[in-house]
Amino acid sequence: MAHAPRNSFLVPGVTRYSRSAMYAKKALHKRQKKAVAAPVKQVAADKTVEVKGAKNGGKRVIPASKAPRFYPAEDIPQPKVSRKSPKVASVRASITPGTVLILLAGRHKGKRVVFLKQLDSGLLLVTGPFKVNGVPLRRVNQAYVIATSTKLDISAVKVDAKINDAYFAKKGGKQQKAFLEGEQKKASLPESKVADQKAVDKAILEVVSKTPFLSQYLSSTFGLKKGQFPHTLKF
Repeated sequence: MAHAPRNSFLVPGVTRYSRSAMYAKKALHKRQKKAVAAPVKQVAADKTVEVKGAKNGGKRVIPASKAPRFYPAEDIPQPKVSRKSPKVASVRASITPGTVLILLAGRHKGKRVVFLKQLDSGLLLVTGPFKVNGVPLRRVNQAYVIATSTKLDISAVKVDAKINDAYFAKKGGKQQKAFLEGEQKKASLPESKVADQKAVDKAILEVVSKTPFLSQYLSSTFGLKKGQFPHTLKF
């Protein structure tokens, strides 16, 4: 069922929101506009025509294109020129390498993870570690995490430079043949990624083992009980 239009007409020709207001509501300034400029054609603005009659001069210069006789009754929307370029979001001051974060969305929501570094795309690289709570190396948006006051000293933990945005890119898309052929066996994780996960977890677990009950804290999940409000809690 189609949803109701966001911008409705108050009277014919007059909308509830202006063109600029709808531009902001749709967040069109965030979308990349890739337009290929067409080659500019050199067209003469004027042309010379012959005029009959002995007293009319014989020639006359007129516009090359004739002005239209009719104009639209309503304004035709014209796209705004975007002068904003996408920038990488800066990490909140409360999120530093080694900070324990609480995930608020995704299949691992409610679990606690350790922040490692920020990637070039602006996303956060985190890990459970996997051996503690089952959260592997993954990227998360900082808008969907809560930074806690618990921090680990991971200055000795070395994250391989190859673990970047391209490391998490999926190869190929879904094909229609997979649906026709039936359910197929799920591909196993590459051995290289398993080795990378174990290397990072080993370094993190060495730091975790130095603090009592920290492993149990990371393995526990976060949740709110009746009467608890997140804005009154100190994480």
